[in-house]
Amino acid sequence: MDSRTAIKQLSILSKDIKDMRLAAESWKTPFQTLISTIMSARTRDEVTIPVASKLFKKYPSPNNLATARIKDIQAIIKPVNFYRNKAKNIIQCGKMIVRLHGGKVPNNMDELIKLPGVGRKTANVFLSEYGKSAIGVDTHLSHISQKLGWTKNKRPDKIERDLQNLFPKRYWERINPTAVRFGKTHTNRRQKDELLAQIKKIK
Repeated sequence: MDSRTAIKQLSILSKDIKDMRLAAESWKTPFQTLISTIMSARTRDEVTIPVASKLFKKYPSPNNLATARIKDIQAIIKPVNFYRNKAKNIIQCGKMIVRLHGGKVPNNMDELIKLPGVGRKTANVFLSEYGKSAIGVDTHLSHISQKLGWTKNKRPDKIERDLQNLFPKRYWERINPTAVRFGKTHTNRRQKDELLAQIKKIK
């Protein structure tokens, strides 16, 4: 696979998707972006976004969330998967942001992944929302990357490395949102794989 072909395939993917808001997009503050992204793990964006909106009406800042009772947070975010663990993580995340970063979300990978509930994928998705060159590898991107021949790896960290080597930096922030929207547009696995097989033939 060469870079030119991969870029062409990415362009085709981006034309065949519905316009939809993703969980990391269009929040008022970086803190809200991060918390929504944490909550979106293993949960559909359509569920995460209204839950996050409800949460931020009552707890709009790290200071607010840091002092919240876990039962109150659990009650609000119950529709998201693993809500008990996520409630604990986002409260602790708020506390660490206040205590260690003066209430501001850090904007680098090393500090972000120290926060509770923030793995490399979440950190990359967050960073790409704020102008950083980053690729968040989730299940959508993993599946598409393997089907199109962008990678032969299955581990997210190795897929991320392969994509970084394949695509110029200016494309990195587009890759994950395009893959997620493609996956959400084409929900039938067989039809999606047939479409990816057609795209793979394009050189």
